[in-house]
Amino acid sequence: MNKFYLSFLFLLLMAAAPALAQQGVIRGTVYDEGTGETLIGATVMAVGTQTGAITDFDGKFEIKLPVGTYSIRFSFAGFETIIIDSVAVTQAEPVVFNNIVMKESVSELGQVVVTAEAIRSSEAVVAITKMKASNLVDGLSAASFEKIGDSNASDAVKRITGVSVEGGKYVYVRGLGDRYTKTILNNVDIPGLDPDRNSIQMDIFPTSLIDNMMVYKTAVAELSADFTGGVVNIETKDLPDDKILDFSLSVTYNPSMHFNSDFIMGNTSSTDFLGFDNGDRALPNGARRENIPSPISGDSNGDVNTFLKGFNKTLGATPQTSFMDYSLSFTSANQFNAGANKLGYIFSLSYKSNSTFYDDVTYGEYQKRVNASDRGLRYATVQNGIESERNVLVGALAGLAYKTENSKYKLMGMHLQNGINNAGQFFIDNDGEAVGQSGYLAYSNNLEYNQRGLTNVLLNGEHHLKDGAWDIDWRVSPTFSKIEDPDVRKTAFTYSNTDTTFSAGAGGNPSRIWRYLEEVNLAGKFDITRNTQAFGRDAKYKFGASYIYKERDYEILSYDLQFFGAQPDFGIDPNRVLQDQNLYPDGTIYYNSANSTPNSNEFNSNSRNLGLYVSTELKPTDKLKAIVGLRGEKYQQRHTGRDVQYAQLGTGNNLEDELVIDDFDLFPSVNLVYAVTEEQNVRLSYSKTIARPSFKELSFAQIIDPLTNRIFNGGLFQYGDWDGQLGVTRINNLDARWEIFLPGSEIISVSAFYKTFEDPIELVRIPEQQTSTEYQPRNVGDGEVLGAEIEFKKDLSFVSDALSNFYVGSNVTIVESRITMTDTEFRSRKAFEKDGEEIDNKRNMAGQAPYIINASLGYENFETGLDAGLFYNVKGSTLFIVGGGLFPDVYAEQFHSLNFNLNKTFGAERNMSFNFSVSNILNDKREEVYRGFETNDQPFTIFSPGMSFGFGFKYSF
Repeated sequence: MNKFYLSFLFLLLMAAAPALAQQGVIRGTVYDEGTGETLIGATVMAVGTQTGAITDFDGKFEIKLPVGTYSIRFSFAGFETIIIDSVAVTQAEPVVFNNIVMKESVSELGQVVVTAEAIRSSEAVVAITKMKASNLVDGLSAASFEKIGDSNASDAVKRITGVSVEGGKYVYVRGLGDRYTKTILNNVDIPGLDPDRNSIQMDIFPTSLIDNMMVYKTAVAELSADFTGGVVNIETKDLPDDKILDFSLSVTYNPSMHFNSDFIMGNTSSTDFLGFDNGDRALPNGARRENIPSPISGDSNGDVNTFLKGFNKTLGATPQTSFMDYSLSFTSANQFNAGANKLGYIFSLSYKSNSTFYDDVTYGEYQKRVNASDRGLRYATVQNGIESERNVLVGALAGLAYKTENSKYKLMGMHLQNGINNAGQFFIDNDGEAVGQSGYLAYSNNLEYNQRGLTNVLLNGEHHLKDGAWDIDWRVSPTFSKIEDPDVRKTAFTYSNTDTTFSAGAGGNPSRIWRYLEEVNLAGKFDITRNTQAFGRDAKYKFGASYIYKERDYEILSYDLQFFGAQPDFGIDPNRVLQDQNLYPDGTIYYNSANSTPNSNEFNSNSRNLGLYVSTELKPTDKLKAIVGLRGEKYQQRHTGRDVQYAQLGTGNNLEDELVIDDFDLFPSVNLVYAVTEEQNVRLSYSKTIARPSFKELSFAQIIDPLTNRIFNGGLFQYGDWDGQLGVTRINNLDARWEIFLPGSEIISVSAFYKTFEDPIELVRIPEQQTSTEYQPRNVGDGEVLGAEIEFKKDLSFVSDALSNFYVGSNVTIVESRITMTDTEFRSRKAFEKDGEEIDNKRNMAGQAPYIINASLGYENFETGLDAGLFYNVKGSTLFIVGGGLFPDVYAEQFHSLNFNLNKTFGAERNMSFNFSVSNILNDKREEVYRGFETNDQPFTIFSPGMSFGFGFKYSF
């Protein structure tokens, strides 16, 4: 009998086991409406049960419940209780409430009851964060990404007020260029794939891994001082509330570019599809010798021939059919219990391949006419032709996070690999009547490959001590970058009366260039916050330090094709040039090194930036919040390099670890926020910031673009009245803003800003270089910017309830900028003043658009998972390169960008989404032009990107 009962009990337990195991999880984050910060110690309970949790130092909670439907109660002393009804708990996936906002109660029985669907669709957290922020801030949260359906940060950031995206990946704020806009990752400086930019490209980050993305438009002491327009901070997830297993695929079709048989390419290798060269473009053995093997080097004929055969024989592009743009990504993330603690991981792989083809590219070089009565511009050189590019980007990101009761640790690694293969074919017309020009016609083939690799690691610790009285945050982040331009080739045939030849004084002899860059970036910082009371209200005192070390090695090696005798007949086919029978000693061709010893195009630079700050956040009254801080930065930059004169003659400038910048600056910041009502703020802020020259700018480097023959000169070169002393730019910033926050994410605001620039750095055409097209960064005189900004986003429910899901939004910025010219620039402009023209010593600031217009008309419906919109952006004609003397200014013309985007989610769990987009609906051209006095603009660079259609699919397993 006992065996019978035991067997029956065993079977009963076995039958009950599945039911006992069927549990689900509710997770989320609770915020304090009064501060915009997470709320620690709030109680979360399932009504009618004994199951609940207390929010931790991140405001996060987790409850495990049997499968079923519950009401969840959120309570905190002195705050209104929130009850969420109809919460369905399943075993399949966690229920996530990441936007619970609690506010102080005005009565003892304050209580709010909402539905689960309503709380999920709320964007209150984003609005509260912006409303309560210490400085001017706009942004998007993880909840916003889920709602709008954008697949990567580049697509999403366009929706942030005052932000524009250049080239589909680089962010500009308030129309200020890259020098004055900065991108950081997890609150730490990180260089991008282009180390001379302040911005990392945004299209590498899938939105499923981003916790939030914020744009700071005014300074606070804890931010580095090297920005003016804004700082974009991308914060990645550490402990994802949902299990993520996503796969996405997208394709883009441009009728003028894709499946086009006129697409050209050359200079390829078997690993280009992975973003790096397989060695086919490597520098030949012996090419680094001071006297490379040649007919006059003393090497044997066999050694010379072997050396010449080490060069890749392809010098010309050949037609092939282009494919569509496409991208793939895979993302996985989850969190687990590790005893009483939490362990989470994130992982992402992405692959993108883009092909562009322009069949109407123009590059022009124009001059003013010498006669004061002739207002027209005359061409020096004009190139017309076709240009193709294949761009591959491979990205991998992985991270681990470990969370205890009072601490959190995060380790994240990222690697990016980018390969860009470019080919061009151009007809060149050089006008011998122009100043400094010889006059010729030529046909050129240009082949270029650029590969870039970037590896970044972040180690971060966050600690909360003594019941939240002290917060400590520390971060260490090394980044390693490597960039190569292996074997950039230009082959230009010069037309004569009877045939085509290579002519050094005209189209030039065939040339090859290798460029190498390696950079190390080591960043570390810590921030300590004391949470306390002042004036009977919550207050914070902060202090901290940061240290950034950067070092770069850069080298350019150049080689020119020469003839030891007569030129063979190549026709006009560049791929016949290096055939074996043409190579010395069987033929007359050999290569000559254009590199001096020591190399004038080689340098090492390093910089150290030590920052210290203190700040306080106080509320002297219930309505006024004051954030006052002081930051100090000790910055040193050293350079090892030399100019051409020293390299060739030994009598020029040679720097050995020379201190080229040695500054200590104090950067005060004051942010005042006055709450007119709960929904309205008036903000006033003042700060000092700085812009420093890059390693490339503060060097003796001379970097030629073989495609256009335009040459960049480092700022250390002395020309005429320019003394080679390139310095930093110091900026004063004053901002005022009125803002009102309406339900949801709606906002209306009016802003004004004023900035002064001491010694701004701008790219200037070198007036002394009249036979070649050369530019140089220079301090150009003091400047000022005065601007106004109006922004709004509002649904159309005020027209009709049927239109409540439609919204209109706009951000309009009007800017007046002025530079007071240096005496040198003013005199050079007066020397070429035209009849009827009156030149004073003021002009517009380079890089500052006179106006920016962003406008949107959209539809958002969370219940149906449909999001669609038309987005328009235009920037006014902007001074791009500063002219002077013989050379006119160059302006970037308006590009009217009108794009359509549609996202639709499907499935019971909304685990599928479809995206459709149309870019450049107006089919506008990209134009940079020379501008003279009362005359027609002439081309500097013109190409047509065409209209493109994109299709994307995302599936969450």
